[in-house]
Amino acid sequence: MPALTFVPADPSARPLYAVGHGGVGDWRATLDPAQAAYVEACGFLGKSGQIVLLPGADGAVIGAAVGLGTPKQQKRGRFLMATARAKLPEGTWTLTSDLSGAALDEAALGWLLAGYAFGRYNKAKPPKADLVAPDGVDAPRLEAIAAGEALTRDLINTPASDMGPAELEAACRDLAAAFDADITVTTGDDLLGANHPMIHTVGRASTRAPRLIDFTWGTASDPKLTLVGKGVCFDTGGLNLKPGSSMGLMKKDMGGAATVLGLAHMIMATGAKVRLRVLIPAVENSVAGDAFRPGDILTSRKGLTVEINNTDAEGRLVLADALALASEEDPDLIVSMATLTGAARVAVGPDLAPYFTDDDAVAAALETAAVQARDPVWRLPFWDPYEARIEPGIADLDNAPAGGMAGTITAALFLRRFVEDKDRYCHFDVYGWNPAAAPARPKGGVGMGARALFDALPDLF
Repeated sequence: MPALTFVPADPSARPLYAVGHGGVGDWRATLDPAQAAYVEACGFLGKSGQIVLLPGADGAVIGAAVGLGTPKQQKRGRFLMATARAKLPEGTWTLTSDLSGAALDEAALGWLLAGYAFGRYNKAKPPKADLVAPDGVDAPRLEAIAAGEALTRDLINTPASDMGPAELEAACRDLAAAFDADITVTTGDDLLGANHPMIHTVGRASTRAPRLIDFTWGTASDPKLTLVGKGVCFDTGGLNLKPGSSMGLMKKDMGGAATVLGLAHMIMATGAKVRLRVLIPAVENSVAGDAFRPGDILTSRKGLTVEINNTDAEGRLVLADALALASEEDPDLIVSMATLTGAARVAVGPDLAPYFTDDDAVAAALETAAVQARDPVWRLPFWDPYEARIEPGIADLDNAPAGGMAGTITAALFLRRFVEDKDRYCHFDVYGWNPAAAPARPKGGVGMGARALFDALPDLF
């Protein structure tokens, strides 16, 4: 069943009416008296998540209506129509509504995303209702977005036992092959010869070799977009071992890489006019005799030295080498995405994707696109006065400055040190996890910021 795609037009498709809370009376007036009475008796008020099935003369279901929510519900939620999909009977439906523009795109994309189910380890099944692509939407584009989001969710939801650096590499190779992208991977001790010392250091204690995954796609003359995703497939914290309560979700510490790969799928599947490069340092931060230690001083690819004050602040180390490599090509825009700091979650919670950029034009494009795509983001500052906090004195940089304040900002400032053209750099500190089920977003792995970036592409270059 095409859970993540629309189905072809079908003359037997039943109508699905999308009705807002304030429009129920007008809609009911268009029905025959028996159906109108039935709808009223069912208490259908157009609230979010409400559906009512319309019976024909023989009692068979000939249509349905889904509530779009009250104004308060619409302000507080998104993809509200998506809740209908799991409640509708099996078959093909066609959307009938006054929705247009971004609202129609949201309804259609929400329907597709509601078809996601992670069934690798159980018998989870997607819903059985299908939808004809509504008039007025770019169906292939929405299907590409849904497929990219599903890729992100699958990668994050897969436990580290089945999603280590090698498996993440395999996912990258599959994606590259699907779109005829060029891919190279540097693994294990070869990282030292290729001058990626911090990626090697973070991953060397694991029995699963660290690696840098690098693939490119597109026409060389198009604007160059480089995506860098944190691929820490599991993070024990290293010698600064995490407590059990903090280690439980660390399979998602490669959420930045997963989000980057989902975004890359969207870009390639739609043939976006960019020369895309994806860099993913894939490691496991483990404990062993050769694990790096607090107090160690590392020399990065860029030549900057880094004092290790906490081995649990490892994501910025592997990203630093990848960002230095990205800068050597002088792309038009570098974007890093990472599940980097708990401080970001304290600041904005699990729904918002905080991001940093020094370019107001990039921020404006992202803010506009985030509203259009219903993918909320929030700009935080590269606050220069905090630069001193990441300068320990004994080395150029400190990977975990003391004090505990402004942790999200100081981590972003650390990363910015490894980018040459700082005005063309954007960093996302994503959570990558939905802690409670919401419309079109089941509990578990989730993409954040990717759809906003994808929608912003025409304005970013």
